Parts: sequence; C-alpha cells; structure tokens
Amino acid sequence: MHDHRRLGRELGLFDTDPLIGAGLPYWLPDGATVRHALEEYIRGAERRAGYRHVYSPVLGKRELYEISGHWSHYSDDMFPPMELGGEQFVLRPSLCPHHALIYRSRAHSYRELPLRMAELGGMYRSELSGVLGGLTRVRSIQLNDAHIFCTVDQVAEEARAALELIRRAYDALGIRPARFRLSLPGPGGKYVADPALWERSAALLTEVLDSSGVAYEAVEGEAAFYGPKIDVQIADEAGRESTLSTVQVDFHQPERFGLRYIGADGARHRPVMIHRSVIGSVERAVAHLVERHGGAFPGWLAPTQVVVLPVSDTELPQAERLVERCAAQGLRAEVSGPEHGTLGARIRAARLVPYQAVIGAREAAGDSVALRLRDGRRVDALPAGELLARVGALVGAFSTDLWEEK
Repeated sequence: MHDHRRLGRELGLFDTDPLIGAGLPYWLPDGATVRHALEEYIRGAERRAGYRHVYSPVLGKRELYEISGHWSHYSDDMFPPMELGGEQFVLRPSLCPHHALIYRSRAHSYRELPLRMAELGGMYRSELSGVLGGLTRVRSIQLNDAHIFCTVDQVAEEARAALELIRRAYDALGIRPARFRLSLPGPGGKYVADPALWERSAALLTEVLDSSGVAYEAVEGEAAFYGPKIDVQIADEAGRESTLSTVQVDFHQPERFGLRYIGADGARHRPVMIHRSVIGSVERAVAHLVERHGGAFPGWLAPTQVVVLPVSDTELPQAERLVERCAAQGLRAEVSGPEHGTLGARIRAARLVPYQAVIGAREAAGDSVALRLRDGRRVDALPAGELLARVGALVGAFSTDLWEEK
C-alpha cells in the first residue's frame, strides 16, 4: 500500500521540521507544482461555473466568530485569541464568516442571485498532536471553499450543480468516491437550535441526492453545527474513510449576519447560504492523490510532464530546444542527459514522468522524437511539433489518458 507520508518525502513533495511545528508541513518545489496545478484547475472550473473569486484575511475579531456561532460551538478546535490593542483576534477556523461579511458589504437584488463566491484560502485548526499525520490532518489548511447566496427556490439546482462540479473534478483527478453521506445532527451534539430549519435543510439535500441518482446513506452525528450536509467520502488503500468534498445548506448564518436581498416585490428577503467545497483541503486532496496514484499523477498534474532523453551529448542541443518549446506551450519539461547514466537507467529513473521523449541521431536530424509513455507503450517517431500539440491537448483537457491514437 502507498503511504503518502513516505512517498511524499521520497518524491520530494513535502516535508516537516520540528522548528516549524507538528501539523505544519512545508512544500518542496515538485509538491508546490502539484499543488499549484490542482489549485489552478479548481479556479478554472469554478470560473467556468460562474463563481467569482475573492481574498479574505486569515484573522478575524473574536466577535466575528461569536456572531457566526463558531466560538460557542467550535472554540475547542480554534487557536487561542491574540491580544492586540485591547481587542482579541483569532486565526479563522472557517472562511464562511468572512464571505458572509463580503456579501453584506453592499445591497443585492434578486436579479444577482445566485451569487457564487469562491476562495482558496487559509484556515487553522488546533488539532492535538496525537491525531496529526502527514497531509491528512494538519493545523494549517488551504481550503477550496465557496459560498452560494441564493433564494430557497434555487437551492436544489445549485446543490445539484455543485455535485456535478465535484464529479467532473474526480474524473480529472482519477479518483472515485467511496460513498455519499447525508450527514445529520445526532443526540448530544453542539448544534444551533432551530428544528424547523434543520428539517427544511435536510429535506432539500435529500431531494438533491434522490434526483441526482447517487446511492447514499443518512448518518446521524456528522452534521456541521449550523446545518446538515452532503459529504463525499474517499477511502485510502486500507479502507479508512475521510471527507473530501461537501455541500451544505445553511439558513443559520444568513440570519446571524442579517443578510438580505431585495426581491421582485421590492421587499427585503433572507438568502440561503450553500457551503460548497469541491476538493476540500488541498493538503488532504494531495495526500489522497499520492496514495491513489503512487506518485504517477495524471499528466496534467505531474510535476514533470515531459522528460527529454538525448541518447548522447551530441543530441543535447536538440533536447534543450525541445524543453524550451515545451515551456513555451505551458508544459513542464526537463532534460536528463548522459551524465545521469545510461539511457536505460535514465528511463527507469523517470518512470513516474508521463512522457519520455528520446532523441537519438536519427530524431535529431529530422526534428522528431521517439516517445515512450509511462505505462510502457511506445509511439513511433513523431515530428516534435505534432508531439507537443497532442500532449498539450491532453493536458489542456485535464485528461487521465496518456495518449489518444488518431
């Protein structure tokens, strides 16, 4: 079984240092490349789905989290307040209070709804050292988060669209959900008390799941403190489950923050807030991808997408020019020359790279490339321009396929 903690270090993706602290990994260049590619994929997918991106600070006054309900329901998982100028500031455990304030910063008409607000933002959880592990449980989290402000009549369609966004992302990432869970409140939990709104939220999410045709199970005790949610569960090689993606319906925070929109009747109405995360924590997503693929990421996500292998020093100039052409087309490429060993040894060293472009004397003379794919397939020599166009098309489509025959 692949262990992302071991592989992450062996592949030079991330590491930790006791002087930085437990649960606070740092990202090495190849890991940062994977993370950037993943984040840019999500931003692009969200833009195409009508989301607008924002930035918000990782700090907020304690009062902000008292209004949202986090302080009374969630303070055990928050870092202690910091005193500054007679006021208390807190590292945020969630992005939703900031997004509620951004929505509240100006008036809105029903014509603007649904308003989809997204951010890849930092948040912090004061996890105990005993539960920390690799990238799956950390104290500093980069969250793919979004909040949709909409009317009650728009909730079901927006939640269905969020599930479809999640499905497409899983296809691009080459991962599968273990199951879908309708997470409901349980006895004795810390939940905001409004039974009618809980029932309404649960009914809306049940309708969404039923109409989407996915199998799911309802589980008590897994809801957020402010509302029920759809959790998309993933499983590691040992069968251990964790939540990667969520869709939540929230009537609570719009009321706490006094959120409004002007309806067609000219009166003020309360919007519904849908919390939605496609890949959840970037850290947890990368951990799962490392274990799922064993470091052999889909081509669009791989740290190095093309390794160029000149057979001898004579072909080095052609190899370097091919790397430059790759860079010009947005492909991540590098040369592995004869100084790194025999051709066979270099091919083995690059076993996780999706595309291995071999240039011998014949290829150099004809501006062509003999291509090896990571899965062992070989492609007849192709003109370099055609190779880059075909690889670029697959990468640009976020395909999990390495090659398409014409």
